[in-house]
Amino acid sequence: MEQLVRVKAVYENGTAQVLCIRESACSGDCHKCSGCGIAKEAVVLTALNPIGAKRGDLVKVESASAPVLKAAVVLYLLPLALFFLGYALGSVLGNLGPWIACLGFLLGVGMVVLYDRFVVKKANLSYTITAFAGENPGEPG
Repeated sequence: MEQLVRVKAVYENGTAQVLCIRESACSGDCHKCSGCGIAKEAVVLTALNPIGAKRGDLVKVESASAPVLKAAVVLYLLPLALFFLGYALGSVLGNLGPWIACLGFLLGVGMVVLYDRFVVKKANLSYTITAFAGENPGEPG
C-alpha cells in the first residue's frame, strides 16, 4: 500500500517521523449525505528513510500489503467458514445444524480476538519512504 505523507522529524538512525492524514471512505462530503462529519484523522508513524527526506518534505510511503490481507482473511473468512462447517457437521448429526453453526461462528470470533491480541503485541507492520512526491524536496513545509 502506498500513501502520501509529510515528514515531521528526521532521526540519525535512518528513520523519520511522518504525519499521515487518513480520510474516511465517504471522502468528506458530509453535506451530501448528512454523514458523521468526521472525515479525517492524523496518524503519526515512524518510517525507514533510505532516500534522505528532510523535515517538511512530501513523500511517498509504502507498507507491506501481506499483513493487512492476512488480517482481513482471518477477520472475515474464519468465522464464516467455521459457521458453515458447524452447520454441515450439525446436519450430519441430526437437527443440531443451527446450534453447532452458532457455536462455530462464536469459536471463529474468539479466534479473531486472539489473533488481534497476537498481532497487536507483534506489531510487524513497517513503513518505508520510497520517493519524493513534492515539487521541492528538502524544503521545510
